[in-house]
Amino acid sequence: MGRMQGKVAVVTGAASGIGRAVARQMIAEGATVLGADVNADKLQELATELGESLQVVAGDLSDSADLARVVTAVQQAGGADILINNAGIVDHFTPVTEMDDETWDRVLAINITAPMRLTRALVPQMIAKGGGSIVNVASIGGMTGGAGGAAYTASKHALIGLTRHTSFFYGPQGVRCNAICPAGVETNIADGGATPASAWAWERMQTQFPRGQRMASPEEISSLITWLAADESVNVNGAIVASDGGWTAA
Repeated sequence: MGRMQGKVAVVTGAASGIGRAVARQMIAEGATVLGADVNADKLQELATELGESLQVVAGDLSDSADLARVVTAVQQAGGADILINNAGIVDHFTPVTEMDDETWDRVLAINITAPMRLTRALVPQMIAKGGGSIVNVASIGGMTGGAGGAAYTASKHALIGLTRHTSFFYGPQGVRCNAICPAGVETNIADGGATPASAWAWERMQTQFPRGQRMASPEEISSLITWLAADESVNVNGAIVASDGGWTAA
């Protein structure tokens, strides 16, 4: 019997990268996973691969109606034990003086507002079940100022703040909340948002990139997420865990 046996886990950004690896690992360890992603085709491919243990909801988490469908689906599955706020987008490494309102609003809507809304909706379910675990996928961009554009950096700092707040207020009710901060990971998060928008800002960022010693695989990040979500990490709450190959040690 796996360490996730009987658990209901919600994984956002489940169609690819880290989220896909998490869904696979949690199902292999006994969980029922509710996977959400904006990419319906890739999500359905994963559902075909993983079978009835994966339930899917395709939609944009910045849309209140789509997010409500996720909440309804997890209620029907028995209520959430685990929430993995993994979905995220980037911002062309745009510095604040060149940031447009549309990009700012879109990045914050996906990277921090959607995790807040899911946390708000699912924590009561967890409390009703006797406890639960939330893992927020932040970034070294939430620990430093030189690893992303202004919107991405602000959103990941905010996600760390939300993590600490949630752990403090709901830990006594059995709900743990931790965040991980990856550096380079072999995923598709950069699709559509990684072309540098500003030559001078991109040049400035190059001074930071050599600090990264290796690229992680999604499975390496998934193993950390799954451990934090599991009962064996019961004494870990409010932690901000770097998984960065030594980036922040430099």
